[in-house]
Amino acid sequence: MSRYATSRVVKDLAETRKLASIIIPTPPQSADDLFIRITSADRLDKLATTFYGTPTLWYVIAAANGLGKGTLRVPKNTNLRIPSISDIQTLINNTNNSR
Repeated sequence: MSRYATSRVVKDLAETRKLASIIIPTPPQSADDLFIRITSADRLDKLATTFYGTPTLWYVIAAANGLGKGTLRVPKNTNLRIPSISDIQTLINNTNNSR
């Protein structure tokens, strides 16, 4: 799963091709979500590897918890929601296709 899988190609004023910005929505809560407490400082990419098997899905945990703005670091004593990954790509596609 790639957050850029459905990104449109756009051209800027200099005719340079670029990928359009992607909006990562906050995943809705689900009965399959996990809730954890970070007891020592950690990083979003390491948590994504632990829970999803790949560090590239760090943005899912960040979006669900309002983190990742300029850093992947998660302070200790932080409560986190780890969303179920099952419908994330559909949520991203629907959000970006409707704008």
